[in-house]
Amino acid sequence: MLVFSVASLLLLFADYRFRQMDAVRSIMSTALAPIQIVVDVPSQLWRWANRMSTDYEQLHAENRELKSQALILQRELQKMEALAAENVRLRELLHGAAQVDETVIVAEVIGIDPDPFTHELIINKGYRQGVVVGQPLLDAKGVMGQVTKVNRYNSRVLLISDARHAIPVQVNRNGVRAIAAGKGSFEELELLHLPDTADIQPGDLLISSGLGGRFPFGYPVAVVDKVKHDPGQPFAAVTAKPSARLARSRQVILVSKPRTAESETPPQQGKN
Repeated sequence: MLVFSVASLLLLFADYRFRQMDAVRSIMSTALAPIQIVVDVPSQLWRWANRMSTDYEQLHAENRELKSQALILQRELQKMEALAAENVRLRELLHGAAQVDETVIVAEVIGIDPDPFTHELIINKGYRQGVVVGQPLLDAKGVMGQVTKVNRYNSRVLLISDARHAIPVQVNRNGVRAIAAGKGSFEELELLHLPDTADIQPGDLLISSGLGGRFPFGYPVAVVDKVKHDPGQPFAAVTAKPSARLARSRQVILVSKPRTAESETPPQQGKN
């Protein structure tokens, strides 16, 4: 200990009295530089990992927020086409006040029914988030279906393509009303009991008519694909392609009207 103490004092005295020690200090600094760099690597890696993690989380959150906003804007665009057609025909808007007051819940599809004869989805929102039985489900293109069962944190949705489902629609061009029923195919709906003399043609947009009070007025449902008139039959055979991407959409929205005193009832709950 004494030897090291004396050596330290001698080095301090030599550094103070002789300028040659500057060259020794420079050489020692150069020799120790790689060691300092190696010692600092873990700290640099840690800071880099923290920065990357923070940037990724921020980008992920912004991406989810932008997707939600895009869905809501797409919903508004869907309504605009129907409202424009109504204004051209100078007809009063059906349930106009209700349309303005609609609220939405953004959700994600987390599962599908494995039964090939049943078109049902599972979404990641339940009655804890305000979902109720009968609530319409849409994607960025149009109506997908309606909620049939609500659990605490998820819900089951019946798609419009299911053979058990039917939705009141009307032709956006002229207001002709019909019922669009599922046929068990994601790519085809059929219009039930449409008179053979009805003014309908391929390419016509079918929108939700609002009748029945389940689906709000004005959302795209399908586009007429084929129209077949049989002189011996009272009804035309009409098929249409759903507007929504029933088998592909993951980001979806639930549409609902403001809750009133009549609607303040507990939702139907299912077993998790």
